[in-house]
Amino acid sequence: MGKDVIIACDFASKADCLNFLDKFTGKKPFVKIGMELFYAEGPEIVKELKNRGHKIFLDLKLHDIPNTVKKSMSVLSRLDVDMTNLHAAGTISMMEAAIEGLTREDGSRPLLIAVTQLTSTDQERMENDLLIKEPIDKVVMHYASNAAKAGLDGVVCSPLEAGKVHETCGKNFLTVTPGVRFADGDIGDQKRVMTPAEAKKIGSDYIVVGRPITAAADPIAAYERCVAEFVD
Repeated sequence: MGKDVIIACDFASKADCLNFLDKFTGKKPFVKIGMELFYAEGPEIVKELKNRGHKIFLDLKLHDIPNTVKKSMSVLSRLDVDMTNLHAAGTISMMEAAIEGLTREDGSRPLLIAVTQLTSTDQERMENDLLIKEPIDKVVMHYASNAAKAGLDGVVCSPLEAGKVHETCGKNFLTVTPGVRFADGDIGDQKRVMTPAEAKKIGSDYIVVGRPITAAADPIAAYERCVAEFVD
């Protein structure tokens, strides 16, 4: 896979999601299905979008004991998604178990990436709420290194950290970056953000864009603007 824009389909129902994607006549954008939509509609929404020809990033951020994560990933691997994820904070052994569960009998599996720190987390919240006193940059790189050691394909990180992740883990270690906003847009509840053009320059492999596209007056134009700034 090359660079791509992933649309975060953070909708409450299948109907809302399909109504949105129906606007993309002739296009099949890469989409992210997160907790809200998956919990509302279950595996059927994944199957529906796969049948429609979309690549899917299933964003459920698993974090549990290794055996539970292994068994859960085994179930998710049957959905034929293109990418899924977990929390790097679950430890290297959990991430290794996840790969084992995700890998099918023929050796194939979806891309597996780890969340380092959420883009809504800043230094103050990390220190006060999580009692992690190290600098956030150091924490993110440590988690990314652990993910690489476990054999994962990449990490979810802030675009501000994508370049450093590649320096730390190698250029082929994927960086999937939410927290992307247009220069003239609202940053919402995100703390660490960057524009599509800036994310491209710093080396992000994929950007995940939600409200700047889904809440836009013209979602198609907003998506095409993202592609023009990040991919083209």
